[in-house]
Amino acid sequence: MSATLAWKLNRLKGMGPAEVCWRLRQGIATGVERMGFGLARDVKAGAGAAGPAWVSPLPTNFDAMPYIEAANRLVAGRWDLFSLRDSPLGFPPLWNRDPKTGVDVPLEFGKGIDYRNERVVGDIKYLWELNRHLELVTLAQAWHLTREPRFAEAARRLLVSWLDQCPYPRGPHWTSSLELAVRLVNWACAWHLLGGDASALFAAEEGRAFRRRWLSAIYQHCYFISGRLSRHSSANNHLFGELMGLFVASAVWPLWPESERWRARARDELEAEAIKQNGADGANREQAFWYHHEVADMMLLCLLFGRANGIDFSSQFTKRLESMLEFISVVMDAGGHVPMVGDADDAVMVRFSREPEFCPYRSLLATGAVLFGRGDFKAKAGRFDEKSRWLLGDAASERFRALPAAPVEPARRAFPEGGYYVLGQDFGMPCEVKAVADAGSLGYLSIAAHGHADALAFTLSAGGNEVLVDPGTYAYHDQKRWRDYFRGTSAHNTLRVDGEEQSVPGGNFQWLSHARARCEHFESGVERDVFEGVHDGYRRLNDPVRHRRRIKFDKRSMRTEITDTLECSEEHCVELHWHLAESCVARVSGHAVEVSCANVRMRVECPRELGTPEVVVGRDDPPLGWISRRLGEKKPSPSIVCTGRIAGGTSLVTEITIATVAMRG
Repeated sequence: MSATLAWKLNRLKGMGPAEVCWRLRQGIATGVERMGFGLARDVKAGAGAAGPAWVSPLPTNFDAMPYIEAANRLVAGRWDLFSLRDSPLGFPPLWNRDPKTGVDVPLEFGKGIDYRNERVVGDIKYLWELNRHLELVTLAQAWHLTREPRFAEAARRLLVSWLDQCPYPRGPHWTSSLELAVRLVNWACAWHLLGGDASALFAAEEGRAFRRRWLSAIYQHCYFISGRLSRHSSANNHLFGELMGLFVASAVWPLWPESERWRARARDELEAEAIKQNGADGANREQAFWYHHEVADMMLLCLLFGRANGIDFSSQFTKRLESMLEFISVVMDAGGHVPMVGDADDAVMVRFSREPEFCPYRSLLATGAVLFGRGDFKAKAGRFDEKSRWLLGDAASERFRALPAAPVEPARRAFPEGGYYVLGQDFGMPCEVKAVADAGSLGYLSIAAHGHADALAFTLSAGGNEVLVDPGTYAYHDQKRWRDYFRGTSAHNTLRVDGEEQSVPGGNFQWLSHARARCEHFESGVERDVFEGVHDGYRRLNDPVRHRRRIKFDKRSMRTEITDTLECSEEHCVELHWHLAESCVARVSGHAVEVSCANVRMRVECPRELGTPEVVVGRDDPPLGWISRRLGEKKPSPSIVCTGRIAGGTSLVTEITIATVAMRG
C-alpha cells in the first residue's frame, strides 16, 4: 500500500459522516474550479480608502540599525528560514522553488497539488514559510524608520515578483487557506508601514497600476479563504488563522461588495472559536504550547486591527485572551522558559522584532501587561520589548513603565480543562523549583494533529534552569522516523510499556487512538505538593495495563518522589525515561544518576526493579538522547533510561533530590 493511500485511509477513520459528505462536496467544487468555473471574478476595488493601521501613530522610537541590516541582507539575497540560515535564495527569490530541497513545483491548478508528496513539492513547510511574506514587513519597517526609497522599492519588487510567479489559482501557494491568511496579515502590516494609501509606491500611473494589481490579489485571497475554511476534524488553529486573515483583510480593505459580509462572518466565527479552542482556564486545547502562543497572537492581532477600525470583540473574547496569557505566565519558569509541550513549528504571524534575544512568550506578557493592566504579567515579561512597541505604539512603553510590578506568585496552580498542574516553591525567586505535570488530552478534535504521546509526563526547572525537559519537535512533513520519535512516548518524561506508544499514530498529523489521561488528585500546601493522575493508553494491549503516576514534592527536602503504578496481570517490558537539558551532565552511580546543570546539582534514584540505569546521548538507532529547540535542528542531550520487566501489578518509585540550586547567571 502506498504511503498516500495509507494516509487517506487513516484520515478517513478520523471523520464522521458529516465530514465525509462535506469533503466530497469540496472535492466536487475543486473539480468544477479546475474547469474554470466558480473562481474569483476580476472585481475592481471600490473608490474608498483603506482602513487605519492597527495602531496610530505607528511607532518610530527604535534603533533602526537592526532593521536596516535585516533589510540589506534580504536585498543581498540572504534569507533565514527555520534551520536554513543565511541561505542564498536571491532577491527576489524563486517563489515556487523549495528553499530546502531545491524542488521546483509546477504551476498546476493549486487545489489539485498533493502538498504532502515530497517528490512534488519538497518540504512544503519551508516553501510555505518563504511565501508568508514576513520579509515584506521587514523591508517596510526599514522604510518606515529611515524613509530611504530603496527599501520601499525593494518591497515593491518583492511583491511584483510574487504576483508574476504565483498567479491565481495556480501553484503551491493556492492550496492552503491558512498560508493565504498569514500572507494577508503581513500584507496588511506592510501596506500601512509603507505609507498606506498615501504611499509613494502608489503615485503616478505606474503606482496606481501596482496598487490595483495588489488589491486584485487581496480580493482573490479573501475569495479563496471564504470558500475553503477548515472544518470538522481540521478546525483547529488552521481555522482560527484563516478567520484572522479574512477578518484583518476585510477590515483594512473594505473595498468590495463582499467585504462587509466577510468581515462579519469572520468576526462571529472568531468569537466562537476563541471559546471552542481555548478553555476557560486559559489552556489551548491543541495541547501544544507553541500553538497556544500562536492562537493568542492571532487573537491579539484581530483585537488590535478590529479596535482601530471600529470593530469591537466581546468581553468574553478579551477575557479568554487574558486567561491564555495568564496560563503562559504560570507555566513559565524564573528563567523565562516555557516547556516545549506538543508540536512547535517556530512560525510567527508577523515578525515585528529584530531583537537577538526575543522571547515570544515574554513579548505576549509585555503586551498583555499594558492591555489588561496586569502587574504580574509585567513582572514575568521583565521589559517592554520591540514587538510590543510595534503593536501598541511608542506611548505604550510609558504605560508599561508606570504599571506597578505585582508579585509573581502564580494566580493559579491547576488548569483542569487543559490538564496541567504546577508543583514547586519560591516561584519567581532565585531558588525557584517548578514542575509542570501533564494529565491533559492527547490533542484537539479527532486527529489531535499537534499533540504528543506525553500522558503523565512532567518537566522540572530549578533556579530558572531547565533540568527535566520536553525535547521538542524537530520534524514535521519529512523524516518520518524522527517525526515519530520526537512526538512518541520515549521522547517524554513518562513510562512506556512493551515498546508501544501510549497513543497510536496514523500519519504526521493524526492519531488513530488517543490515550485518555486525567488528574485524580492535586493538592498544594506549605510542606508539599501532590499530583496524582492516570491514563488508559495501554488498555488496548492483550493484557491491559493502566498507568497511574503520583508525584509528591517535599518542599523542605526539595525531594520529588514519583510513584508509577502499573495495574496488570501478566509480564511486561517497561521503559522509564528522564530527558535532561543539553547543558546537563549526567553520571551513573549504582542505581542513581548524578546530574549537574549550571548551578543545579540533582540526584535521580531509579527503581531497583528496573536494574542499572543508562545515560544515552545522541543515539540514532533507535533514536534517544536528543533535544530540538528549533524546527529542523537537533542536538544531543542526556537521557536517563531504566528498562526492565515486571510481572503483574507493580509500583516503581523514582526519587529526584535537588541538592543545590541558584538562579542562573
